[in-house]
Amino acid sequence: MNHQSNHQSVLVIDFGGQYNQLIARRVRECSVFAEVIPHTKAMEKIKETAPAGLIFTGGPNSVYDDASPKCEPEIFELGIPILGICYGSQLMAYMLGGRVETAPVSEYGRTLVNTDGSSVLFEGVSRETVCWMSHTDYIAQVPEGFRTIASTPVCPTAAMECPEKKFYATQFHPEVMHTEEGKKMLENFVYRVCGCTGDWKMDSFVETTIRQIREKVGDGRALCALSGGVDSSVAAVLMSKAIGKQLTCVFVDQGLLRKNEGDEVEAVFGPDGPYDLNFIRVNAQQRFYDKLAGVTEPEQKRKIIGEEFIRVFEEEAKKIGAVDFLVQGTIYPDVIESGLGKSAVIKSHHNVGGLPDYVDFKEIIEPLRMLFKDEVRNAGRELGIPEYLVSRQPFPGPGLGIRIIGEVTEEKIRIVQDADYIFREEIAKTGLDRELGQYFAALTNMRSVGVMGDFRTYDYAIALRAVKTSDFMTAEAAQIPWDVLNTVTNRIVNEVKGVNRVMYDCTSKPPGTIEFE
Repeated sequence: MNHQSNHQSVLVIDFGGQYNQLIARRVRECSVFAEVIPHTKAMEKIKETAPAGLIFTGGPNSVYDDASPKCEPEIFELGIPILGICYGSQLMAYMLGGRVETAPVSEYGRTLVNTDGSSVLFEGVSRETVCWMSHTDYIAQVPEGFRTIASTPVCPTAAMECPEKKFYATQFHPEVMHTEEGKKMLENFVYRVCGCTGDWKMDSFVETTIRQIREKVGDGRALCALSGGVDSSVAAVLMSKAIGKQLTCVFVDQGLLRKNEGDEVEAVFGPDGPYDLNFIRVNAQQRFYDKLAGVTEPEQKRKIIGEEFIRVFEEEAKKIGAVDFLVQGTIYPDVIESGLGKSAVIKSHHNVGGLPDYVDFKEIIEPLRMLFKDEVRNAGRELGIPEYLVSRQPFPGPGLGIRIIGEVTEEKIRIVQDADYIFREEIAKTGLDRELGQYFAALTNMRSVGVMGDFRTYDYAIALRAVKTSDFMTAEAAQIPWDVLNTVTNRIVNEVKGVNRVMYDCTSKPPGTIEFE
């Protein structure tokens, strides 16, 4: 679906950097639509969308290496404003006749940068400001027509500009939160350089998407893969608003849900719930358990779960009659992490990279495919979905299958369900749930010796995970008060059979992911 139609947009041209999705995220915070595009498809997308501006991302390569990614030289002749970031700044300098070399001194982390206030890029920005650096090469000589507009003691060109062509570049990363005034710099670029007016708003997204769905579906029928989580719930209500009873929602209880969750989902979306939906619940627990028996590799588990979901949906569609479209709650982080162009695959999401080769539907509709998680929540609010649903804890499509390290068994599922229920209950009691992006219990594959009631035990270890995040692309481990962790630990060890040890995961994302597999 062309969500940016009739809206100004900025294309983020991907050269392999780790913060690429954050650039799009920050631009959208300026109410300007942004989309990440592989550098290999840049010209094709530019011709298709006529963007208001381009942003070249960072990347791990050196621009002077023959094998390093480049863009087509004609991009610089299109008259479109460009902002280069890190590798993107060096690429701009290199391709336009400047010189890029290995820096005498590398810069990493928070760095004090001196800025030139006469540049539109730094209007309203402090003359000395903290920025985030991460580079080993540097711009040794700017191209003809450019001038330096920022520097550090060891980086003479921390930023440069050619206002006549509307080309700007920063060696530092304005998109990360550690660059204290980065948001202002990006606002200056999209508003003052690109001339954007900020017309990307959630009410217009909802209105436009509903219209596009009606046009696409026509008098056809659609089947929505409803998990009961935030993403699929918003997708279901969005589709319902668009096509009404032409939509059937199928909820597959695959036996990998949180404790009591199957019944909770049915209570909300079933015949007694507030929504006028065609709702079907399929209890397929044993079917999934049998498929997962003996499987320990995370990617294989994800793909098995993804394929089995599709097969169940196909079977239900045949019972309903001719169904043309499959609807999924795929969101933008799913797409990026499953591999965007030639970007690295972090993990296959069951509703993106985990789809089987053959799917028996005319087309898959993913109305939220270009939204980040908080944007999905805002779309839900715009649709009138109750806050308790919109702000609900995220839950992965493969469910507890990826919160159980190693083979999935019914005993392990029971253990992690009970432990997770206790953790979530205690977190809610303290009110910490309102501060956390995600929190859950996972079951490690480690068994250890313990002592309970003077008897030796040899049982599993539970790992607790809680993170703070705004976009689910990066996350920091939350500092849960020790007394809360102590209460949770005591309850889990005493109440959950098969567990004698509890640990807390302090890893941020990156280097870890939020989920365990």
